[in-house]
Amino acid sequence: MTKNDGLNVGRLVRLTRAEDIPSCLALYDKARRIMRSSGNMNQWTNGYPSEEILRDDVSKSNSYVIEEGGVLVATFACIVGEDPTYAVIEDGSWLVPDVPYATIHRLASTPDSHGIAMSTFDFASSLAPTLRVDTHADNFIMQHVLQGYGFSRRGIIYLANGDPRIAYQFIQ
Repeated sequence: MTKNDGLNVGRLVRLTRAEDIPSCLALYDKARRIMRSSGNMNQWTNGYPSEEILRDDVSKSNSYVIEEGGVLVATFACIVGEDPTYAVIEDGSWLVPDVPYATIHRLASTPDSHGIAMSTFDFASSLAPTLRVDTHADNFIMQHVLQGYGFSRRGIIYLANGDPRIAYQFIQ
């Protein structure tokens, strides 16, 4: 069951098109500023997420945008299937490890948009029965949003570069 409280009304979630890439990169810049202003100085550094990563997501049909009134207000990656970085989890476990899932990465929105995470999670829930997300230990905003939606903290996973992330899971 998703938690749609009416915030999705008037919103369109669609695959990202090549012409959306500059707007998505601008959303990443805005998200970095929000992170820095909230004390999260260590996530999304050194140009991450890059245009190359975004183009790869687009080419694999894993990148989505959210439009509101015809204006692009958010972007995210949603990948259905196993994510290699989630194969090993420390200090916890997945609630249901062998159920198909979708992973949400690189969620960014305009600072004045509200309910974007809910719209993202509602959409992703239509693609898979279970959702997984990870976030930086300093990203208190995302941790709060995830817990508010009903995700449960499951443990620590490690990115390909070895950086730890807090892992969350949501089961419909």
